[in-house]
Amino acid sequence: MPSSSSAAAAACGPPEFTPGWKTVSTCAPDVVGEGVHVFDIFGYSDHKGMGAHEPIRSGAFSVAGLDWVACLYADGYGVAGIDDVSAYLRLLGDAPTPRVWVSCEVKLVDQRTGVASTPQPFLRYALVFGDKCKALHCMMIPRGQIEVEPYLVDDRLTMEFHVVVRRDPRVSRTARFPRILVPPPDIKRQFANLLQSKEGADVTFDVAGEPFSAHKLVLAMRSPVFKAELCGLLREPGTQPIAIVDMQPAVFRALLQFIYTDQFPATRGFERRDNCEMIRHLLVAADRYAVDRLKLLCQGVLCKNLNVHNVATTLALADQHQCDNLKDACIEFMSCSKKMKGVAASKGYEDLQRMAPSVLADAVAQMSKLNKMPRGSAPQDESKSC
Repeated sequence: MPSSSSAAAAACGPPEFTPGWKTVSTCAPDVVGEGVHVFDIFGYSDHKGMGAHEPIRSGAFSVAGLDWVACLYADGYGVAGIDDVSAYLRLLGDAPTPRVWVSCEVKLVDQRTGVASTPQPFLRYALVFGDKCKALHCMMIPRGQIEVEPYLVDDRLTMEFHVVVRRDPRVSRTARFPRILVPPPDIKRQFANLLQSKEGADVTFDVAGEPFSAHKLVLAMRSPVFKAELCGLLREPGTQPIAIVDMQPAVFRALLQFIYTDQFPATRGFERRDNCEMIRHLLVAADRYAVDRLKLLCQGVLCKNLNVHNVATTLALADQHQCDNLKDACIEFMSCSKKMKGVAASKGYEDLQRMAPSVLADAVAQMSKLNKMPRGSAPQDESKSC
């Protein structure tokens, strides 16, 4: 069972926030009180010679409800070889609870003008006053800088002790910095809804008897072929649909969805091995309407799914539609001696040999060059590797 102290620590620990949020906290000094004590020393030279541990003491004064006394060590403070005059601020009575931080700046008064100033950078630090510490070293200045005019005139020295008493700084609880959440872009969803709703559609296509409504502006923006076909076509809504021949409705639907959303339909299982035939038809459609990004995506899927049964068919397709990267991948795949026997036994290879012998001859020539090259002579794409 956890102890009460650990439970308290957990309760007082930092709050938990969602990663990525900016948080803020503040730290401010907690000044309990401050005051100035003027210490006027007459017959300064008569006080000298009392010894390094005998200070010239001021009367007691109060700052922040605590009693203090200023001490000036005219003969130094017991450090041999250093001819300095030191000043200390000492606490009278018991140390306060809770603890306090005390700082003190000592200024010397110009006896001619009455203006107090610090003749050199004072010891700029604050000290925690407690049971083991009741004195603050607040001035150490060479004797030659203090026992001269305008500070020491007619054997009189006047000093000001500027005392500031603080508690531990006030640290606020960490808070979450104000932030306005911006949702992710949803233009793809909006365009998909536009295609599905058919709102504002101004052109209709007929694909194997199935109608498809679309928007001329979107099609023209995404496809230079559609732009050439539609921008000069002044059709009013309700006119005869435009017939699309040599294309399946499912392929045209996928083409439109990509044109509107720039998203390859991978979520529908298009990248599965058994969908390669659909991907081939989609590549043909992308090439037909110059949708280059879709064409590359289709090539990537076909390349990833190359095997001995489809590589020859894919090679013929790549050559026909100027897919150079896919064509190179097919040739490299076929160049593997362990696979060429299976490739040659496939129907696609037989069709390629009969329908496009020049393509096969070119592929064989390139395979010959590849087989003569050392395997480690050039880096290979993992998707094309044997």
